[in-house]
Amino acid sequence: ATYSISDAYPNPFNPVTSITLEILQAGQVSVQVYNIVGQVVATLASGHMDINTYSLTWDASNVSSGVYFVKAEIAGTITTQKVMLMK
Repeated sequence: ATYSISDAYPNPFNPVTSITLEILQAGQVSVQVYNIVGQVVATLASGHMDINTYSLTWDASNVSSGVYFVKAEIAGTITTQKVMLMK
């Protein structure tokens, strides 16, 4: 594996949730949050990242309650997880 990504915590959350991203091989990283219609509502990480452990935080105070998807794309591998914002 070139990376590992934790489950968002807390989840459900209001208004902030965090994800731990462990980069095991330096490379291009994209971690974005999408709403249920596929629009990007936040970018948590973008660009070249070195081997390290990163804490990514999403402050969702500017979006409405509901289900969102955190999509991480690293070295061509994509993972998606569902998070629930409850205000």
